[in-house]
Amino acid sequence: MQTESERPQFEQEPAFPIPDRVPLFPLPETVFFPKTYLPLHVFEPRYRQMVADTTVRGQCIGMVLLKEGWEQGYEGNPRVFDVGCVGRIVSVQSLQDGRSNILLQGLRRFEIQSQDYDKPYREARIALKPEETDTALEPSIRADLLRAVGNYLRSCDEGPYWRELLRLDISDEILVNHLSVGLECTPLEKQFLLEAETLRQRARRLYDLLQFILHEHGDVQGLG
Repeated sequence: MQTESERPQFEQEPAFPIPDRVPLFPLPETVFFPKTYLPLHVFEPRYRQMVADTTVRGQCIGMVLLKEGWEQGYEGNPRVFDVGCVGRIVSVQSLQDGRSNILLQGLRRFEIQSQDYDKPYREARIALKPEETDTALEPSIRADLLRAVGNYLRSCDEGPYWRELLRLDISDEILVNHLSVGLECTPLEKQFLLEAETLRQRARRLYDLLQFILHEHGDVQGLG
């Protein structure tokens, strides 16, 4: 979970230019979403080089999820899901031996068009997914989701953070994406949320996952 200093600021910012070729940072457990923040500790030599290159050129990194079986070829270029999220490096804390802590700001979803392997880390040519034109949920969908979230909070240890988030005056898009990050589910399930083509579809998928989790916990009261 994010620390107090890493919690997001929700002001609207001007659009940041995203190049059509970005370095890829594939991870086995992490799915990144637009309008969220992701702290990362970078220690592998190839990704140290990626951070060094990116901080002077473009500022953007494409976060993608590794596909099943990545362990056998991790030192090379194991398969990744085609849909990921571009993050902008907003801070870098340099550590000993070239390691660093970085903070990424989620910008846009993308789809990989092709991959290049001429550097220690891989790069990809990407096509940005269309931006949401309707970022407001229907009141009934938001009500169903918030009811499910309320039941979820009773069954986990992160209640104070999420209750604080729900009190903030934030858009439906930010709410849904932050809940998608924090939900107690598998990386594949989070990838399923990321690949939703509309905010409404992501919200319904999130609601269905919450129902499933609550069913496993034996607490399904109040769900519509």
